[in-house]
Amino acid sequence: MANSPISSPLKESDKEITAAALQSTLVDLVDLSLIAKQAHWNVVGQHFRSVHLQLDELVSAARGFVDDVAERANAIGVSPNGKAKTVVKSSGLPEYPDNWQSTKATVAAIVATLAELIKRLRDRIDETDKSDLVTQDLLISVATELEKQHWMWQAQQA
Repeated sequence: MANSPISSPLKESDKEITAAALQSTLVDLVDLSLIAKQAHWNVVGQHFRSVHLQLDELVSAARGFVDDVAERANAIGVSPNGKAKTVVKSSGLPEYPDNWQSTKATVAAIVATLAELIKRLRDRIDETDKSDLVTQDLLISVATELEKQHWMWQAQQA
């Protein structure tokens, strides 16, 4: 890790574990915001308006969390990287399809994307259990909201 102008409250080994969890969370959340915006622009069909608006809510949540996660990385002396090429290379989220998508296909894709992100996030919650409880608390907060969003998207499929 490069020298940081910001001192860290964590010992180096804990900082490395925590930095990796924050960086991977950051790129997944940036990707989620882009996926949800792409879906927002390309959703068509029955219940268009409600899905269109719900996608904007998801974008807003993801963008807020991106900032929270990046600022937490800075707080522990780690430079966050949310550049497009980093997101493309590092995101673990499923690729969203091109072109217009029906509301049914859109909802299914968002449900699958959120399920994968939540799985990855829960792994990071476990990883930070010993390295940094403050970061773990942030990740738990993110998971809480994304699990709520996941439930609401699944409810559209019922």
